[in-house]
Amino acid sequence: MMPGQIPDPSLTTGSLPSLGPLAGISATTLTDQLKFADLRNLGAMLSPLHFLGRLGKRPAPLKTEMDEEEERRKRRREKNKVAAARCRNKKKERTEFLQRESERLEVMNSELKAQIEELKNERQQLIVMLNRHRPTCIVRTDSVKTPDGEANPLLEQLGKKVL
Repeated sequence: MMPGQIPDPSLTTGSLPSLGPLAGISATTLTDQLKFADLRNLGAMLSPLHFLGRLGKRPAPLKTEMDEEEERRKRRREKNKVAAARCRNKKKERTEFLQRESERLEVMNSELKAQIEELKNERQQLIVMLNRHRPTCIVRTDSVKTPDGEANPLLEQLGKKVL
């Protein structure tokens, strides 16, 4: 309602008795203000912030405080973003390192297996060569040693002659 306008006839002196004590003003003053005052001023008086201010609540933060809080949030988000990227890179490097190490160990394992096979074949060839040589070689029986589980034809022959 603008100043100088005719007030609403439904608003009478007794129609708003309960608002007076809440706003901290008397009912007649409130009714008079409804009749003659600028409604914007009255709206400010009856706003929830008006009551909060009277109850000792903290006022809304200033613009600079809000800007500072927003700036802190931005810095914190930026730091978190950098830390997350660093963590992802570190994890990626670790994964790549483990992958290379795994490949290297697999190659080494296959090389060692091949070497084992070669040594087994060489051992078998040496045993065959030894067994071929024994009939022509004169050896004392106490110095002849053979690997466990392998037949020694020379020892068997010498054992039969002694018996």
